[in-house]
Amino acid sequence: MEVEIEASEMEVEEQQPIPSSTKKFGLKDYIQTNYGDDYVFQIVPRDDWTSMAVSLSTNAVKLYSPMTGQYFGDCKGHSSTINHISFSGGSNQHVLHSCSSDGTIRAWDTRTFQQVSCVTAGSSQEVFSFSFGGSDDNLLAAGCQSQILLWDWRNKKQVACLEESHVDDVTQVHFVPDHQNKLASASADGLICIFDTNGDINDDDHLESVINVGTSIAKVGVFGDSYEKLWCLTNIETLSVWDWKEGTNEANFEEARSLASESWTLDHVDYFVDCHCSGGDNLWVIGGTNAGSIGYFPVKHKGTAVIGPPEAVLGGGHMGVVRSILPMPSMQSGTAQSQGLFGWTGGEDGRLCCWKGDDSQVISRSWISSTSTLAKKVPRNRKNRRRCPY
Repeated sequence: MEVEIEASEMEVEEQQPIPSSTKKFGLKDYIQTNYGDDYVFQIVPRDDWTSMAVSLSTNAVKLYSPMTGQYFGDCKGHSSTINHISFSGGSNQHVLHSCSSDGTIRAWDTRTFQQVSCVTAGSSQEVFSFSFGGSDDNLLAAGCQSQILLWDWRNKKQVACLEESHVDDVTQVHFVPDHQNKLASASADGLICIFDTNGDINDDDHLESVINVGTSIAKVGVFGDSYEKLWCLTNIETLSVWDWKEGTNEANFEEARSLASESWTLDHVDYFVDCHCSGGDNLWVIGGTNAGSIGYFPVKHKGTAVIGPPEAVLGGGHMGVVRSILPMPSMQSGTAQSQGLFGWTGGEDGRLCCWKGDDSQVISRSWISSTSTLAKKVPRNRKNRRRCPY
């Protein structure tokens, strides 16, 4: 049963002073996805924003409306932790992909909630991340236990196994937008590797460069006008920014949590959830407290490296660690702007919280700076290269 509760029923924590010249917003409502100790792991949108998928610690994925919170149904089939989910693009937006520690990458038809395809990495493997790309848009890459596996998704044939570049779990794989033959991988061994996936792929001839971060990598992402930059969050909560083309470090924040904590009046920042990019070189690191408050901290990575005061704070919605954040299109392209929706968050309390710019429902600890560039995005006329292999 899905439970939806209005923000007025939430217990509000101690007030935080709201900066002058700010746009106020607050908790619109929240959904309790499950009862008990189930976690929300990840929230991802369909391209047309008619639905969003939410992966849970129950090894299931649930589908909701991002505009209303209406529950649509769930996809069940994985027998272990779901590590990554993503919708297809183009004409196959109804297809959702998921990978799991059960060693499979599955495709689901979200109209029927049924599995339509499954690729197996092996019974002894865990799949932590996947990405579709390649110069012909025909490759499916998966990050596994010290290996990167690649298939031609058109015939499900495995075309490569890269096993010499990493010595620990490959936590992230990303085909680089606008450089679709380039594959970036990141691992618990502290290395980020860049591969050229053209031709007969192998470790010896196709490993182009290696970046040594020095500690176990949790998440990486690509940004910049030409997608030439990488941000990197580690499992010890450090942040760094790199130019992957040059292999150079632009900024290194070894004390990122302390720097973020010093810039606001709330509790110490205990962890980082993710990074947010609104286009160009704009970058924010999203930090949270164990009590459930989160902030968008702007990152200056050119010249003197600085983590600035938060340009948005969300508080009073979660009672535990926040695991995922989904900015709505009002943060990206304006399609939800008329509804004033800021986004959704999910956490270890099993809640999905919806945040909205509506002064009548403002929780006192939630605000966004009126001078923030969070809602701005550099216009791009780029073809959507995501494909559906099923």
